[in-house]
Amino acid sequence: MRTRDENKETAIREKALEMIVKHGFDGLSMQKLARAAEVSPATIYIYYENREHLLRDLYHHVMDAFNREALAGFNPNLSLEEGLWVQWKNRMRFIIDYPFYFQFFEQFRNSPLINHKEVKNLAFKELMQDFVKNAIKRGEMAKMEPEIFWSLAYGSFYSILKFHLQEKTMMNNSFRLTDAKLKTLLKMVVEALKPR
Repeated sequence: MRTRDENKETAIREKALEMIVKHGFDGLSMQKLARAAEVSPATIYIYYENREHLLRDLYHHVMDAFNREALAGFNPNLSLEEGLWVQWKNRMRFIIDYPFYFQFFEQFRNSPLINHKEVKNLAFKELMQDFVKNAIKRGEMAKMEPEIFWSLAYGSFYSILKFHLQEKTMMNNSFRLTDAKLKTLLKMVVEALKPR
């Protein structure tokens, strides 16, 4: 019986993430991964049944890290403004601290792999739904379709964060996201979400 080596498993996982981010899903083969992680191809199969199993495991690993970071200091009973602020700051920190994780997540989310029955993040979704329901009950926001809420509450955040990551505006001027700029955007978003 072959035993698992946590260091090898971590090396395989990190190299796979790096390869996918740089070359896409098509750029990942078990042979290339074995060379990059400095293990034999047979070693990879100690941890993963096949390529699809590896990809699902990577997604769950990234989602566990995202959930841990995104939920730090958050609870669904926070006010709409406080809860969004915590979420925005946590998500920003995750994206800056784990760039490969974020890029992998974006690639995975926009691929057919996201539809596999083993790809779930139910606990996180339930917590976010409770947060929204509580904000509606308190009259802080209007009832709306989840896609409209997400577009308002997070779409604007991800757009401004993109400028920060690229370090430039649409006019190619230098741009840096400060807490003051983020707070200004948050106030506008909270206002847009209020019942009319």
